[in-house]
Amino acid sequence: MKTVQVKDVVFNEGRPKICVPLIGKTKQEIISEVKVLENVAFDLAELRIDFFEGVEHPEQVEALLAEINSIYKKPLLFTFRTKKEGGERELSLDRYFELNRFAVRSGLVDMIDLELFSSEEDVSKLIAEANEKNVKVVLSSHDFFRTPPKEEIVARLVKMQQLGADITKIAVMPKSEEDVLTLLAATLEMKKAKADRPCITMSMGKYGVISRLAGELFGSCLTFAAAKEVSAPGQVSVRDVRSILEILALD
Repeated sequence: MKTVQVKDVVFNEGRPKICVPLIGKTKQEIISEVKVLENVAFDLAELRIDFFEGVEHPEQVEALLAEINSIYKKPLLFTFRTKKEGGERELSLDRYFELNRFAVRSGLVDMIDLELFSSEEDVSKLIAEANEKNVKVVLSSHDFFRTPPKEEIVARLVKMQQLGADITKIAVMPKSEEDVLTLLAATLEMKKAKADRPCITMSMGKYGVISRLAGELFGSCLTFAAAKEVSAPGQVSVRDVRSILEILALD
């Protein structure tokens, strides 16, 4: 299975990488979050641009990205999470792709997140453009209400590979311990039989915390952790995640 390198971070090599979400609503709040990261042992940050109140104004988005780049040097993942997949606000489909295209062309982000269930044609076009600009694409699917059957989880991840994602991602909501095992079994099947590139999986909420910590064993290359506020149910602090990943390390 191939690795993916973004700056100094190599996905699918060694420990799962730790990603810290930036979820401020204003430029000032986001820059404050970035400055806090100076003393945090993490690998990359995700700018949850759906939280940003200036998201519909390209000049404000560009100014924010430029300021982040002036003080932050690790990989930056640019994500607009739509309302239907657990995000803060909704955009029209056209506006969603315009925003992500703007990010790709800005030269100010290293990675973007695109949702699988948006528009297959637009996803494919934007992946092609991102490849030209050396911006990596995480193709994602989030189910905040259930855990699909194992076969469906695997099918979604395989579909993401077929569409050309650099990294695939799925997050699901468990209602029982068995649901967590379903997600882990699907992840392991990808690792052993289906995945040809890095894969991110997680089961959310309290039930799913174990899935955020056992990625090295089952085949998930990244976990999200909170430097301050959490952005999803079941997130753990960076310090705790780092310690547990070392305890669970396979080497």
